[in-house]
Amino acid sequence: MILNPRTCVAFTGHRTYRDEARELLLPTLEALYERGFRTFLSGMAVGFDLAAAEAVLLLRQRHAEVRLVAVVPFRHQAARFPAAQRLRYERILAAADSIEVLSEEYHRGCYARRNDFLVAHAQVVVAWYDGLPEGGTYYTVERARTRLREVINLHPAAPFHPLSPAPELF
Repeated sequence: MILNPRTCVAFTGHRTYRDEARELLLPTLEALYERGFRTFLSGMAVGFDLAAAEAVLLLRQRHAEVRLVAVVPFRHQAARFPAAQRLRYERILAAADSIEVLSEEYHRGCYARRNDFLVAHAQVVVAWYDGLPEGGTYYTVERARTRLREVINLHPAAPFHPLSPAPELF
């Protein structure tokens, strides 16, 4: 699938996410749809990524032109997921409109490569980010902001306003 970043949204968030933004996620996606975004990229990690992918599938029921792209860092990503999360992952993968497998095998840095792909191919990043300066979510949010992507952070402890644009760089 050829991705047009001007119409794509990516997700990043903590694996500890437990549906805390359930009431915000679908309305946020609806608002993005109204702004012209049609393609949504999920890195398919346990937690926020899978929840966001499920919300995209619900959005697609309302708007047939919505597309879900599963961005898989390596082919057997779900091999070590708990059984229930592996089934959830496989169900989402089967429903995705496209699957981008970035590596056949796990390698050091494959998750950062996936996060780079998400930011490179999206204009907006929807996050579940607690503000701590560590981990893959921090890396992805900072990469998005330094590349002047819009970041919408749904976490209640958001370090910046949920609808704030990326800062101007001098």
